[in-house]
Amino acid sequence: MTYPLTAIISDLHGNIPALEVALADARQRGAGRYVCLGDVVGYGAKPRECLDIVMKLCVPDARDPATSGGASGGVSKGAPELADGLCLQGNHEYALLYSAEDFNPKARAAIDWTRDELNRDPDPDKTLAYWDFLDALEPTQCDEIAMFAHGSPRDPVREYMLPRDIRDTEKMEANYGCMTRGVCFVGHSHVPAVYYEDGTLYRPRNTEGPYDLGDLVRNRAIVNVGSVGQPRDGDSRLSYGLFDGANMTFVRLEYDIETAAAAIRAVPELPEFLADRLTVGR
Repeated sequence: MTYPLTAIISDLHGNIPALEVALADARQRGAGRYVCLGDVVGYGAKPRECLDIVMKLCVPDARDPATSGGASGGVSKGAPELADGLCLQGNHEYALLYSAEDFNPKARAAIDWTRDELNRDPDPDKTLAYWDFLDALEPTQCDEIAMFAHGSPRDPVREYMLPRDIRDTEKMEANYGCMTRGVCFVGHSHVPAVYYEDGTLYRPRNTEGPYDLGDLVRNRAIVNVGSVGQPRDGDSRLSYGLFDGANMTFVRLEYDIETAAAAIRAVPELPEFLADRLTVGR
């Protein structure tokens, strides 16, 4: 079975300028499938627009083949049919549905505004579709080769994987023990990296690849694809990944940060800090 070239995006956080650039690049590189690891919403000013794109692009039941994509990131007329993708529940989707009590005040303010914003759509059927979609998201899924989680294999919704963790043998062993495939793709920390079971850490700094992940039976890997909407590794460029079933490409791209930041600043309920941090990648 041929594994489709899969664009793996995560932590979009309501950042439409970044998402549009990432998807345009993925299409140009020949992506035939899209996987979103969660946190479509939160922090950014365009949660409905990001949900519209992800619902059409990643999830078969939400995809309308007659929809022309254009700049919105949908499936364009005449484009090759996409393989079925998926979208996961991130901690921001969980907070929308249940509770944001463990969020810091700035993140909680963004979630409270996002909840109201989803309910502001003038079409009540569309509002219901958003909430039905969010309610149906699962924290982890697998295909024939890869496992997907928002945070980590052990705690798919909340646990962060950071480069320093490669030295935490107990944490790493616990996570490999929860893997059901040779590779698990994650986001959540917004820091791209590959964590190998043998203790090797690989940190991409630019667009790099295709990079052979190696023998994933003997040396399993946890791959963090970074964040499209809010990078936090000191690099303000968006980050996403492409996976062909064996090889990984990490992609870093410039996008219109000022437009994304201005959209946040235009919403009084959103802390200005959420706009400021985009320019420094923190």
